Amino acid sequence: MKTTPTLMHVFSTFSIGGPQVRFAAIAAHFGNTYRHMLLAMDGAYDADEKLDPGLQIERLKIDAPKKQTLRNMIIFRGALRRIRPDVLVTYNWGALEWALANRPRLVTHIHFEDGFGPEEAESQFYRRVLARRFALRKSTVIVPSLNLMRMALECWRIPAGRVRYIPNGIDCARFADATKGIGVPVGNGPVIGTVASLRPEKNIRRLIAAFAKVQSRTDCRLLIAGDGSERADLEDFARSRLRPGSFLFTGQVNRVEDVYAALDIFALSSDTEQMPTSLMEAMAAGLPLVSTDVGDVSNMVTDENRPFVVDRDDEAFGNALLRLVTDELLCAKLGGANRKSAAERFTLSGMLAAYDLLFSQACARQ
Repeated sequence: MKTTPTLMHVFSTFSIGGPQVRFAAIAAHFGNTYRHMLLAMDGAYDADEKLDPGLQIERLKIDAPKKQTLRNMIIFRGALRRIRPDVLVTYNWGALEWALANRPRLVTHIHFEDGFGPEEAESQFYRRVLARRFALRKSTVIVPSLNLMRMALECWRIPAGRVRYIPNGIDCARFADATKGIGVPVGNGPVIGTVASLRPEKNIRRLIAAFAKVQSRTDCRLLIAGDGSERADLEDFARSRLRPGSFLFTGQVNRVEDVYAALDIFALSSDTEQMPTSLMEAMAAGLPLVSTDVGDVSNMVTDENRPFVVDRDDEAFGNALLRLVTDELLCAKLGGANRKSAAERFTLSGMLAAYDLLFSQACARQ
């Protein structure tokens, strides 16, 4: 009797973020084609709410002490021998010890790299480069950005035949057809906003500081959707710089399309990104964009919107916001171009077709 192939997914955390949301979409698409095992190394499964409740997903618990790589490799290799998944799927640096534990190979391995934390915004740690070179040479490495593909080939020295570029995709119609369903700050003027995990690398302080500059010149409002470790500090910073009532932190939002529907301008202030999902969603929602020039952002936006992709500089970011806030016709032009481009380039169907091929080929190698 033919058994259902098992995919064992290892995340450093299953808190809400881009890779976790993408996994939820992929798992929903596959349905019961595969049996999924899911391990969050830190035990956090906040992103469970994004998963289809009808899916059979087994949560694993495997203890791994921090900073004990050798001991963990022994534990993980023993787990792989015991569980024997058809494919081991690891996500980003925090799960790389599993790739090391799989050398010499026990099972077929696929590794996703989505980007870096704030500590590697300027350059990569050499020890991590060496670890990736060793751990991933015989793995299939998936990257969502051309910038990461270049790193995989040139820096990590992964053989070209083992690196696959699979751009992220979204349900564009979900964002294009959304109607305003979330509260906004009281007052007048355009609503500037972002959707982000409130972590250091997102540099929401840059957005708040830029908004303060714009607010000193004209009426506008700020909406920040998302939650994270920096939320309390960011709220304090906003209270110290902005007019009372002109800004709103929503916390975690289940229907992010409602946020985009409430915005007039989308802002991405990150120090490091690759192919940000929020940028694709904002484009699909028909919003004009201001963004730092990180990862593939310059290639993602339309020609018309590219002048508003600026250096990671607070002043440049504020100037770009101010220009859009004061030009309603330009905002409408950029938003329309972005919506059209997203529908052509960032389709969910295209991404899912690529993953259909990826996992079917991986399971066939068993």
